[in-house]
Amino acid sequence: MHLLVREPIDIRPLRDLLAKPEDGAAVVFEGVVRDSARGRAVRHLEYHAYEPMALRMLGELCEEVRAQFAIRDIAIVHRLGRLELGECSVAIIVVSAHRAPAFEACRFAIDTLKRTVPIWKKEFYDDGEVWIEGGS
Repeated sequence: MHLLVREPIDIRPLRDLLAKPEDGAAVVFEGVVRDSARGRAVRHLEYHAYEPMALRMLGELCEEVRAQFAIRDIAIVHRLGRLELGECSVAIIVVSAHRAPAFEACRFAIDTLKRTVPIWKKEFYDDGEVWIEGGS
């Protein structure tokens, strides 16, 4: 499963949908909006995407993770639009029989997403705003 959404991300239903009785591990990563970046106070963020390409690339990333790691399944959900402090911007859920591959797959997925998927973040401060290139 891979989605772009404009509403708040609720992790629990996603995890419950993905997990099966044979899974001994469910690793959940939530990226949340923090209150500061690069020494400046962040007021809110906006996420934008080239949606058709971003969805295709998220799907390809899920396939790559399933092929490369000993996991059963993965879900990636990224939020678009305006997000306030503390809100979840991205959720990755990996389920597998064992924890080690689930953790490895989750780390690989977020790092690769940040580097490759056309989703852009704009940070807003009291004194202006700036577009942020992936990786932060």
